[in-house]
Amino acid sequence: MSYPETLRSERNSAVYMAFFVCAVLAILGSLFANGDVSGWRWLHYLTKPTATLLLLVAVFKNISASPRTYGNAVAIGLVFAAAGDAFLMLPGDYFLAGLICFLLTHCAYIFALTRDARFAAHPGVFGLFALVAFAVVGGLWTALPPEMRIPVIIYAVALGAMAAQAISRRRQLKGTSQQETARLAAYGGLLFMISDSLLAYGRFRWQIPYTPLWVLGTYYAAQYLFARSTETHDNKR
Repeated sequence: MSYPETLRSERNSAVYMAFFVCAVLAILGSLFANGDVSGWRWLHYLTKPTATLLLLVAVFKNISASPRTYGNAVAIGLVFAAAGDAFLMLPGDYFLAGLICFLLTHCAYIFALTRDARFAAHPGVFGLFALVAFAVVGGLWTALPPEMRIPVIIYAVALGAMAAQAISRRRQLKGTSQQETARLAAYGGLLFMISDSLLAYGRFRWQIPYTPLWVLGTYYAAQYLFARSTETHDNKR
């Protein structure tokens, strides 16, 4: 790691520490909340979007020296994700609004992941993720309200394409100076797919014990990896 990259990582260490604290508190608040007036519920309300916004701060600090398309696209994705966080945690049924926000997050990440790698360069990877997305939607189909079926299909296609492109990009950039950041984004894509699948099944199909722990744990790990993938990305792009 070069000296400027080391400084950048150190500059963000406090931000990442604050993110981890907020992420843990958000998970605890969701696990122990008992009604909308619970103190744990308000802790969840405060820390859930704050954790995502702290990652946005870290990404902005990474790209402040010179504008970069990759970092800017990840930042836009995090903005939509923070909005989605808010919609999904508020009282009332704002699931569709949250779904649209996270759909835009995945679109932003797909754009980022195609700045230095060809889209769908590995058809086998995309075929595998298409099968996974089909299996996830198929398992939910009878439990989904009719009005949610088309939105869920569209979302599953975008989510699968994002994760597949993250893996494909990792393979395309293997052996280059960007292979480590590409690896972080690839893991992030996989964890995002796991998180969203758990969220959907926990909402529509099964009662999953300690759902917030698994859903938010994988979600925050995914977002953290995407944020870290902007640290040493080529500044010329």
